[in-house]
Amino acid sequence: MDLESLKEIRITGLKVNYYYICKRKLWLFSKNLGFEKNNDKIILGQILHENYYKSEKERDILIQDLISIDIVDDDYIREVKSSDKMEKADIMQVIYYLYVLKQLGIEKVGLINYPKQKKKKEVYLTKQLEHELLEALKDIEKIVNQSKPPKLEKLPYCKKCSYFEFCFA
Repeated sequence: MDLESLKEIRITGLKVNYYYICKRKLWLFSKNLGFEKNNDKIILGQILHENYYKSEKERDILIQDLISIDIVDDDYIREVKSSDKMEKADIMQVIYYLYVLKQLGIEKVGLINYPKQKKKKEVYLTKQLEHELLEALKDIEKIVNQSKPPKLEKLPYCKKCSYFEFCFA
């Protein structure tokens, strides 16, 4: 998928992240059903994002009006997350950023920072992960264009989700 296609269907890093967490959440979010503003986990993530790594010069870099990278330095693009509980989703979000940058001729390594856990995870755009991402992007496009949300699927972390009441009320 090229950059113009990605811009046209507005696939953001957060949508890639949500795809790996819950396809229903992805659909709801893509329809601008913003239940996240008052969610404690979202607020905590925003506080972490604002307060950690303040000394970094290149923060919140918007690229192609498509991806927003938390921190960029000489070697890495870095994403700050509050917990590694959704590590696969976090990794694929960074893989997406690396893929978009690759389309622009920029080669970087990803680094996910989990400051509360004092943990870091390096992420590399391999051929296998790029292939997985391209398949996910096709599926994301299908999901966000559906007229109805995907079938409800009860997952272990649903109770902490900002869309919990919408799904289970």
